[in-house]
Amino acid sequence: MTKKLKVAVIGAGGIFQWAHSAPLKNHEELEVVAIVDIDLAKAQAAAEQHGIPQAFSDYRDVIKMEEIDIIDICTPNLFHSEIAVAALEAGKHVFCEKPDAVNPDEAIKMQLAAAASGKVLMVMRNNRFRPASKFIKEWIDGGNLGEAYAGRCGWTRRRGIPGKGGWFTTKELSGGGPLIDLGVHFIDLAIWFMGNPKPISVTGATYTKFADADDIAGSEHSKFGEKSEGEGIFDVEDLAIGFIRFDNGASLQIEFSWASNIEQEENFVELRGTKAGFRFSNGKLGIFGESNGTVTDLVPHVGEDTGGHGENLYHFVDVVQGRVNPIFTIDQGVDMIKILSAIYESARTGSEVKL
Repeated sequence: MTKKLKVAVIGAGGIFQWAHSAPLKNHEELEVVAIVDIDLAKAQAAAEQHGIPQAFSDYRDVIKMEEIDIIDICTPNLFHSEIAVAALEAGKHVFCEKPDAVNPDEAIKMQLAAAASGKVLMVMRNNRFRPASKFIKEWIDGGNLGEAYAGRCGWTRRRGIPGKGGWFTTKELSGGGPLIDLGVHFIDLAIWFMGNPKPISVTGATYTKFADADDIAGSEHSKFGEKSEGEGIFDVEDLAIGFIRFDNGASLQIEFSWASNIEQEENFVELRGTKAGFRFSNGKLGIFGESNGTVTDLVPHVGEDTGGHGENLYHFVDVVQGRVNPIFTIDQGVDMIKILSAIYESARTGSEVKL
């Protein structure tokens, strides 16, 4: 009989409510037995809403509980590594919201703790589990793209600053702005499609132009995160652009923004291959190649876009239960945080940064 896994959630905010609560509740092999938030009233409210029997204000109280199998981390970015390392050292499996950590040193601490514990550590990479993404990966693995030598990816919003003045826009807590918030999603997806080449250098630039602008909600994502009751802090970028080189000669252009004077919001991954290319933009997929001496455009029908959050959590359960190998490995997460950190460093110094 498959073991029922008992889960404690750390963080009762928006990402738990929006992306974690339903998948955790609906999986027959999971039982959420505790929820933690530094604001105990928030934890208690979430516990009552979702039928969770225990609420706490200190994550250490649940990490030491022997019956807990899994710690699910849904906190601000700064605390991801601290909680993950403590949970792994206590013998718990860990699922963590993205980004992995706020800097490479903290990501490496998580990697070492996972290796020492023998437990599963996985960080949210939900975009890998979207129907179009799975189709693209299988299509690429079938040799249809050829050599992936160049690409572009990004997520640009006209107006969509999350939690302005709150932890999202406070560098100490978030680690950065849209680059670390949104970049994890689509840089990861592009590199995964490219076959996970190793990054060797980056060049980047960041801009903060909307910190003092009126808080116009031009995106549903601007509703995400808790805004400051006063003016709050805004010491992160609202636009990041960059260029990544890989050890196989491939390259990737990136652009991520919370606010820009553009026509409309877009998230996308585009790769150029020697046999064909594709563009995955705002959930729509197009493949561009040639057949019988004629250039062709293909529009695959891959099914309804689910967002992939639940599928990612369920994949983690399958890994914990020993049914499958992980689609995401921690070294890929360390490389991601190294890329993001180096782009910030390049923006600060105005120079290319070697990895």
